[in-house]
Amino acid sequence: MQETRRGFLGHLMRGGAAATAGLAAFRSDGLDRILEASQAAGSRSPEDVAQDETYWRAIQEAFTLDRTIINLNNGGVCPSPRVVHEAFKRYLDITNQSPVYHMWQILEPNVESVRRQLARQFGCDPEEMAITRNASEALQIAQLGLDLKAGDEVLTTDQDYPRMLTTWEQRVRRDGIKLTKVSFPVPPPSMQSLVDMFERAITPRTKVILFCQITNLTGQIFPTREICRMARARGIRTIVDGAHAFAHFPFAGRDLECDYYGTSLHKWLTAPVGTGFLYVRREHIAGLWPMQPAAASQADNIRKFEEIGTHPAANHNAIAEALVFLNGIGIERKAARLRYLKNRWALRLQKVPGVRIHTPFDPAQSCGLANVGLDAVDCSKLGEHLWNKFRIIVVPIKRDDYQGIRVTPNVYTTLDEIDTFADVVEGIAKKGTI
Repeated sequence: MQETRRGFLGHLMRGGAAATAGLAAFRSDGLDRILEASQAAGSRSPEDVAQDETYWRAIQEAFTLDRTIINLNNGGVCPSPRVVHEAFKRYLDITNQSPVYHMWQILEPNVESVRRQLARQFGCDPEEMAITRNASEALQIAQLGLDLKAGDEVLTTDQDYPRMLTTWEQRVRRDGIKLTKVSFPVPPPSMQSLVDMFERAITPRTKVILFCQITNLTGQIFPTREICRMARARGIRTIVDGAHAFAHFPFAGRDLECDYYGTSLHKWLTAPVGTGFLYVRREHIAGLWPMQPAAASQADNIRKFEEIGTHPAANHNAIAEALVFLNGIGIERKAARLRYLKNRWALRLQKVPGVRIHTPFDPAQSCGLANVGLDAVDCSKLGEHLWNKFRIIVVPIKRDDYQGIRVTPNVYTTLDEIDTFADVVEGIAKKGTI
């Protein structure tokens, strides 16, 4: 344990004055307990640790929360652990001492440390990593920055994120491109069927495929590398929406083989609100236009995508603490815990007549995000009832082909909260009414 603690303290000490100021926060905001719990877990499997409530109690205590609310919409935005939130506030305080100096001369240059750490966690060269404010901004840089002309075709699905679909639809109106949205059943018959779906839709005019690594609607994980390889073999660029993937389950960005990747960090990483990143394959940087103009001298510099005018440094600097927190747990343990929480309610509810689980249980196809619908109850009314009566937050998803509520716990979620949700939904399903 002493070795691990010294390693983390050394990391903070090497970070300079601002990082050294965080040593007190390190001792008081939960990292110590997490490191001790992780050390005690030893070589036990992630699946074994996922069921150890003593271990996860240490994680839960690292957050300052309103426990009168059961937040099962962490896929929208997740609270940060205290160590991250305190770092964020500390950087804001430093900024406010004299912003023109402290923000621009002290804090802003440290984004390079964040870039290196994020790139290492994602699995890419730091010179391929731009810090953004969210997944939408990151993905729109790729969508709007590509040179496409009238008649060029973009493939996506009708279950991709609405903001990304709206971006393509604007390019249809403005540039005359063609947008094709393919459909797939929920859940799909196989991972290969998702590759085949795109392959069948390709035409000689297809230039780009955009898809979610894991969908925000049902939590379906896509065979990302297989789709990207198939597209590259045909000279087609791929944009991967990773808003719900990064820090949710383990993968290496380099293994995805995509051309562009965007994600938010205020979801599964638990970084401050307003943080994300854009990955651009090195050889594509020069040819991708930034959303806000940058100097010609920056053409092949990933930082051109960060030219957005004056903006706070506190948000992106606190990402570093979120990465330390994640690695204190370990992404394999985190993913196993999220699947355990998902399976606890979903396996129970799937046995109830009139309940439809829209998310596969296969661990290759889902993790902590899942969708459940009741045949006899409208999902919007169910969502309203869960909030008004029980203060449970979920997201109603209503489509022509299915309807249900999206459920996204995170590492601070307790078994009691999961069971309360399952108790309520099971009771409603058995009655057939609210």
